[in-house]
Amino acid sequence: MKFSIIYLIIINILASILFCADKRKAQYGKRRIPESILHLFELIGAIFTIIPLMFIIRHKNQKWSYKIVSFIILALWIFFIAVALFRLN
Repeated sequence: MKFSIIYLIIINILASILFCADKRKAQYGKRRIPESILHLFELIGAIFTIIPLMFIIRHKNQKWSYKIVSFIILALWIFFIAVALFRLN
């Protein structure tokens, strides 16, 4: 359990840095971080940081294709957490 918490903290910090860096690169017209990389970080646990950041820093919140994939990943995470909690009881 302790490892899981440390893992999620590290993944979420890294994803936040990447997401903010992508926003900065977009503002300056530089080469961007591929969406596949951002989605990969969502899949491995950073979805709970990326979704709020989309709206806090107003990045990728207008792009429907990105939002749809992100919310599907969020739904999967919620499903797997519910299954894990159900099995613990």
